Amino acid sequence: MSFRQQLQHGLAIPAHPLALNARRKLDERRQRALSRYYIAAGVGGLAVGVHTTQFAIRDQKVGLFRPVLELAKEEMDRAANPLVRIGGICGMTPQAAAEATLLRELGYHTGLLSLGAMRDASEDEMIAHCRAVAEIIPVVGFYLQPSVGGRVLPYSFWRRFAEIENVVAIKIAPFNRYQTLDVVRAVIEAGRDDIALYTGNDDSIVTDFLTPFRFGSKERRVVGGLLGHWSVWTQRAVELLEQCRHADATPSLLRLGVEVTDSNAAFFDAAHGFRGCIAGLHEILRRQGLLEGLWCLDEHETLSPGQLEEIDRVHRIYPHLNDDAFVAQNRDDWLR
Repeated sequence: MSFRQQLQHGLAIPAHPLALNARRKLDERRQRALSRYYIAAGVGGLAVGVHTTQFAIRDQKVGLFRPVLELAKEEMDRAANPLVRIGGICGMTPQAAAEATLLRELGYHTGLLSLGAMRDASEDEMIAHCRAVAEIIPVVGFYLQPSVGGRVLPYSFWRRFAEIENVVAIKIAPFNRYQTLDVVRAVIEAGRDDIALYTGNDDSIVTDFLTPFRFGSKERRVVGGLLGHWSVWTQRAVELLEQCRHADATPSLLRLGVEVTDSNAAFFDAAHGFRGCIAGLHEILRRQGLLEGLWCLDEHETLSPGQLEEIDRVHRIYPHLNDDAFVAQNRDDWLR
């Protein structure tokens, strides 16, 4: 099965975090352990060098963009089953083209294309940018919510974006139902049955899976997830996707969706505009022994007031959502 066919089937893809030590330097052993955890949990791919990995890895003084891509590649090379390899692509066209070229050289299948650097660009400029990157590597479109660096992208943009031949999927993550509909309708009306739809809407993961999006006579489903939320409790995330695959909405599944969203609100620090989102994920991984601490490249990026208590709360009331036992059983092998 080609990576395009895998994407169209629908995969659970976690956004890979960055493991740092107390000196805020790369902890290679724990970085590898995270990849091994995700692979053992049964994910269908990894997304590396994305928001959850921290965009600052690209800074020259940090210099971690290539190293983290290489570490994940080596672990995916060892996996028993083929994984879809997705790397983040950022910046204006020269930077984005360079990152796309590096991903291709390292054997990544596709690039998740962030338009956060093009906040003031016109629609024509953004489409030209996307076409330039798609000439280098297949592209996964990315509708990133404005509160964490994205911008509002109208239906007209997505309709033109869907006409780019080398677009293979779109991660829909505006945290907004109107804007989610814009993307799905654009893909349907462009006639692109080969573009896989993935949710990045961490506030409505289950809802996205259960919704038949119908426009006119055509209908599409969101087939998978590419989510920072799925970098924790990942074994349960894989099970969740299988539970929701082609399912109809039922009271029990809708109730489960509320529980997942409530957990995400704690992890992602929704109460404070997502300021503690990366640190929140690190806290879960620290509790499980996969990370040593919560350290981010930015020393000011940490948990918000009250966030720790919220994480305690959701861990306590939703024990069926965590995979603590699975991690405890295998952690020493992953950290070898």
